[in-house]
Amino acid sequence: MASSRVRVLAPLCALVLLGTFIGSTRSASCCMMYSSRRWNCQRMMGYSIQTIVSSCDINAVIFHFPGRFVCANPASKWTKRAMQCLNDRFHCSERKRKRSQITSTSASASQSR
Repeated sequence: MASSRVRVLAPLCALVLLGTFIGSTRSASCCMMYSSRRWNCQRMMGYSIQTIVSSCDINAVIFHFPGRFVCANPASKWTKRAMQCLNDRFHCSERKRKRSQITSTSASASQSR
């Protein structure tokens, strides 16, 4: 009876310890320094904003590229321009998508008459 409890509790304890360890290694996903290179907005897929939390030492803008992430200083002019470029690009594509939905909806409505 006791050995069956050990068989159940041992893996459970191992999972709890593993989860604790993975949670404590959060700094691996944090920017620790800024890139000095200026990147082309057209190649960027998006961005996220890192703020100072328990294991992240700096505020940063994390630009998303295919297969990589680049950390940038949020106070830098080129970072602000790149963020605005991405915002404009995504808002423009959003407007085009909505416009095409309206067009296709009105076209299907006129065909059904």
